Amino acid sequence: MTRGFYVGRFQPYHKGHHNVIDEISDSLNELVIGIGSADKSHTRRNPFTAGERYVMISRAVEELDITTHIVPIEDIDRNAIWVSHVQSLCPPFDIAISNNPLVIQLFQDTDVEVREGPIFDRSRYQGTRIRELMIQQEKWEHLVPDPTVEAIHEVGGVTRLRQVVESDDFNGQRE
Repeated sequence: MTRGFYVGRFQPYHKGHHNVIDEISDSLNELVIGIGSADKSHTRRNPFTAGERYVMISRAVEELDITTHIVPIEDIDRNAIWVSHVQSLCPPFDIAISNNPLVIQLFQDTDVEVREGPIFDRSRYQGTRIRELMIQQEKWEHLVPDPTVEAIHEVGGVTRLRQVVESDDFNGQRE
């Protein structure tokens, strides 16, 4: 059995993430999905809670033919021990899938096999872009799976994001 590990912030979970998971699932029996920055929420960069992101992901991956384990992973800001931190929270995995140079290096430094994942139209499917579309009251729903749209609407996520931005602007802060 081969179990992979794929991490992202998923702010929000979008079709780029979904396409990567769909594609890599063909070569895996199971997938551990790490929700990075699980301790962050209610900011411009990280508007959604780990629980909200869990719902987005779990509902969206139901349609895929792979067993998934979704694990929130809090930031520790100590790169030298980050992999052991991840491993302590997750079921054992054989392979890490990432395109992030730092993540690749950290796993390679601990002798975990790393595979680069496919990239799907990165300029279109990018969390920063999707959040900006939400803030500007433009169409964003077509960039995320339907379960993500539903989860965001259920929690008033767009309104929250706009309020966070207005609050930051009012206080002279930006993240």
